[in-house]
Amino acid sequence: MRFRAKIVDLACLNHFSRVIHTIAKLAKTCTLRLTVCKVYFILSDKVANGGASMWCELYQGNFFDEFQMEGVAAEHNEIYLELVPENLSRALKTAQSAKAVKIKLTNKHCPCLRVAVELPSLPSSSRIVTHDIPVGVIPRRIWNDFREPSVPNFDVSIYLPVLKTMKSVVERMKNLSNFIVIEANLSGEMNLKIETDLVSVTTHFKDLKNPPWASEDGCQSSAQGRDLENMAEARIDIKKLQQLLAGQQVNPTKALCNIVSKRIVHFILLHEDVSLQYFIPALA
Repeated sequence: MRFRAKIVDLACLNHFSRVIHTIAKLAKTCTLRLTVCKVYFILSDKVANGGASMWCELYQGNFFDEFQMEGVAAEHNEIYLELVPENLSRALKTAQSAKAVKIKLTNKHCPCLRVAVELPSLPSSSRIVTHDIPVGVIPRRIWNDFREPSVPNFDVSIYLPVLKTMKSVVERMKNLSNFIVIEANLSGEMNLKIETDLVSVTTHFKDLKNPPWASEDGCQSSAQGRDLENMAEARIDIKKLQQLLAGQQVNPTKALCNIVSKRIVHFILLHEDVSLQYFIPALA
């Protein structure tokens, strides 16, 4: 099992750092899955136990100048590692003006991702700062626990308002309650609501547009035939929503959410070369 990669392009490096920073905001520990073409960051807290889950994937070719890996076996050419994304984020913070960053899977005393940051110093020389990030190797027999979550059969799908605006609304509401209700309909309307014994606050968003979902096999979501004005709603943990919005450094080109009434809110943030899905279960 071997892995080594290198980023030389500074724009790619900074973009990769932003992705890792976003993930570190969403997950204390996560699974890093390496394949020949893609890199995945996976958080599979059991949604049934009230945990959020995350699936982030990026094409390695858009970030890395060199990328070599050998998986556990020829027929299973993948590597699954458990790591603390904050450690990786911290290592990459030292790389903001780096000439190059090399990442390598090593096993001196324990399995580690070695991040070697080559920094410019004197005109003709450079110095290298090395970070060893401990990782756990996930055995092949439990890889199936980390499959892509299936997209739920949603009632409403809607594009989100500007994330910065949404973030400031949610941050203000967070001081009033631990829970927030997200509701939306197929007429491009979305509301964020807080209801406590003392206060009731609603922020309305209009003209948001609904994505034209139609799956390949012709079967549509349960949104089909639904009254356009009818709201689908889910009450969720406001902290989890705030984490998603606070960590957003990737500036997605598209951001949308799917609501399964009273069950789950599924967020999808798309950038040219990164897609992030985040699932927050509804609370009773």
